[in-house]
Amino acid sequence: MSRYAAAHANPQGPGDSRPTALQIVSDNDVGGKLVGKVVVVTGVSSGLGIETSRALAATGARLILTARDLSKAKTALAGIWHEDKMELVEMDQNSLESVRVAAKIILAKTDKVNILVNNAGIMAVPDLQLSKDGYEAQFAVNHLSHFLLFELLKPALLRATTPDFHSRVVVVSAAAHRISPIGDSDDYNFQRSTYVPWMAYARSKTANIYMANQIERDYGRLGLHATSLHPGVIGTGLVKYIPAEVVEKMSLDLGPAIKSTEQGAATTIWAAIGKEWEGRGGVYLNDCAEAELGEDDGVPAKGSYVSHTYNAKEEARLWKDSLKMVGLPEES
Repeated sequence: MSRYAAAHANPQGPGDSRPTALQIVSDNDVGGKLVGKVVVVTGVSSGLGIETSRALAATGARLILTARDLSKAKTALAGIWHEDKMELVEMDQNSLESVRVAAKIILAKTDKVNILVNNAGIMAVPDLQLSKDGYEAQFAVNHLSHFLLFELLKPALLRATTPDFHSRVVVVSAAAHRISPIGDSDDYNFQRSTYVPWMAYARSKTANIYMANQIERDYGRLGLHATSLHPGVIGTGLVKYIPAEVVEKMSLDLGPAIKSTEQGAATTIWAAIGKEWEGRGGVYLNDCAEAELGEDDGVPAKGSYVSHTYNAKEEARLWKDSLKMVGLPEES
């Protein structure tokens, strides 16, 4: 049982006894002790990205942070900025070329990456929109851009791994993945089905989990591990596409379960630096614990996983399809 199980047993709303990201750093005794490690975090201009960066900065690690709008990111991070150990890199995750350029800049700064946190995302885009490369926007931003970034940074992640600190990839997914598996190979853009905002989001979040599971399967033996997670229900910029009255109803319905952003980043930090995750991965996390199997009820706000959360055949299919979509050769 997780050491944080009791704190999550009876939630009382934002700021209750559930751990914050900084508490996870303290509990793992890594404050100022990851000097020399390099961490890349995507999507740092709001919400979870800020709190994830704040907690990781407390470890002493060097942070390379990406954002689409550098001016917005600089303003958002002003209160935690450390000039000597934080750097910003522009990356528009709606464009695979922008990801390639960003990865090149990152690799020019460092030949080793110890931790990659795939945090950026968009949610419930109201109508079918395509990325600059012609892919459904949520799938492109939430999955494909992170997939390409991982592939480009993979040599640096493998190079950084050591016997006492294996490299890690942390993929921020969501409980909404419970709604749906990934799309068929000929329906990623809803060519054969009707676009539904939450369905598209769910598919992209399942893709996040599948990516982490496949990384563990392929690279765990090489000292590169990956986990995926549900951060919890948090009022972040992700809700910008959702009507205000819907957000208000969700807040009333979920009430005590809602977390502050500081608490929402806790599971990300637990996966990134938690001693429980040294040398292992391939697991979907929730509330600083391994998620438990739940019912296939399609309810998006539950922390449990469902029957399609782990599927080796579908994970392999997504990996093969993703390589093709980002223009990389199939791996042997």
